Amino acid sequence: MHELPVTESILAIVLKHAEKNKVKRVVTISLRVGELSDLEDEWIQRYFDYLSKGTLAEGAKLEIERSPVVLQCGECGMSFHVNFREVDEVVCPRCSGKKNSLVSGREYFIKNIAVV
Repeated sequence: MHELPVTESILAIVLKHAEKNKVKRVVTISLRVGELSDLEDEWIQRYFDYLSKGTLAEGAKLEIERSPVVLQCGECGMSFHVNFREVDEVVCPRCSGKKNSLVSGREYFIKNIAVV
């Protein structure tokens, strides 16, 4: 259910930019969502379809790209990808350090809006 407020936010941003730029219709919205996000693509689209009825964005399709989980080692500074579903303990591949910080994987943002 947490997809609803996220989708409301996405729609508000899209409509703000569409009206500001005198857009006739929003066709496609490209989103980038981190792999660690528990947002479900199907539910984001369903909520978007419901919320956008009667707006410039009605009928727009969401293209959702998942961004990988990237960590940065706190000891040597190396950034590396992690498949969090296959790893029990995350260690740096260069120095085996365990003090890692998240660089990407939890974000969600609008990458592009295709309009007419």
